Amino acid sequence: MAGQKSHQSLYLQVIAAIVLGVVLGLAAPSAAVQMKPLGDAFIKLVAMIIAPIIFCTVVGGISGSGDVKRLGRAGGLALIYFEVLSTLSLIIGLVVVNTVRPGAGMNVDPSKLNAGVIAGGQKLTTFKDFMMNVIPQTMVDAFARGEILQVLLLAILFGIALQQLGARATHVKHFIEDLSQVLFRIVGLIMLAAPVGAFGAMAYTVGSNGPHALLPMAKLMGTFYLSCALFIFLVLGAIARLHSFSIWRFLRYIREELLIVLATSSSEPALPGMLDRMEALGAGPATVGLVIPTGYSFNLDGTSIYLTLAAIFIAQATNTPMTLMQQVTLLTVLMLTSKGAAGVTGSGFIVLGATLSAVGNLPVAGLALILGIDRLMSQARAITNVIGNGVATIVIAKWTGDLNEATLREELLGGRPRNPERHPSVALPGR
Repeated sequence: MAGQKSHQSLYLQVIAAIVLGVVLGLAAPSAAVQMKPLGDAFIKLVAMIIAPIIFCTVVGGISGSGDVKRLGRAGGLALIYFEVLSTLSLIIGLVVVNTVRPGAGMNVDPSKLNAGVIAGGQKLTTFKDFMMNVIPQTMVDAFARGEILQVLLLAILFGIALQQLGARATHVKHFIEDLSQVLFRIVGLIMLAAPVGAFGAMAYTVGSNGPHALLPMAKLMGTFYLSCALFIFLVLGAIARLHSFSIWRFLRYIREELLIVLATSSSEPALPGMLDRMEALGAGPATVGLVIPTGYSFNLDGTSIYLTLAAIFIAQATNTPMTLMQQVTLLTVLMLTSKGAAGVTGSGFIVLGATLSAVGNLPVAGLALILGIDRLMSQARAITNVIGNGVATIVIAKWTGDLNEATLREELLGGRPRNPERHPSVALPGR
């Protein structure tokens, strides 16, 4: 009971912080902009612990799975599922933006835009470069630079090695489990600062953009939100129904994580909580440890919708003609570049710049048209990504027989927070 009250208290504190941030942004924009470090600091606090948490979670899941063939099957199914859903999200964005045409009539001259808005952006890499980048220079380098795909590779190899060693690796397995408890305890301490981070992030967003400055882009934002809603409630809703659970109850269950994402515009702060939530819903640790971290790099449905919509919007706004074949080419390129848009705030904008450069016929300077509202759209991107990865975890767990369906029904019907007694290794303090 005490844990549930604390859960509700933090939930209400985050909501109050978001409201206060919006009020400050509207009432005193100059002061609100100065609150940006509060949001940035919160994201950095969480980001610093993401790599070791992913490593321990994946290693623990694999080493305790007892069946490497089953794990490989889960990984293969997950990658197929990710690619199908990513393609669907790209197509939805393409259809909606061509139907609504939010950029039509703007008649912007791209030569008058600031082409330097993507300074420091990444260049589009080949498939060979992408694969080589997955392999770290050293084991320490992967953690030092926070390269999640590299950490995943190390964790998979480490977990398989422990699994094969069996009883001889018992002490190492116990150490990983104990380290996981320490790391999640640290996350619990960091989450106590979530209301402060939420206040700073929201105050800066509203204060720096202002309501009137966003009016010309309101149609674009509305189109994007519509696309995300269609994907969540039609596509993911249908998938959830086919797998015997309600998307509405699922969203209610992960509401705290969604609020954190809403406040920070990043899906990374929600990762530790999502790992915990999915296990509490009955998904096995092996599946959770594999699907959630991998999904943060390969299952970015919200980012895919954004990339398609933003690219076509720029073409419409600058009167750049795009044939059906060119749009199909754009979609194909996005299927590759979207995999590089990790859960960090602003990465989608950088990947969009790389995509425009790769396609060639779209003006890269057109990014200046959406620079001001990218932050507001990044919230919907991140929320859609988190929901998509949560649904994927339940689906893959059911496909592989790693889901306790009785627990799933019980938890969703009750809408309860984590059960610290059942999940001591991931329970957060005061929850």
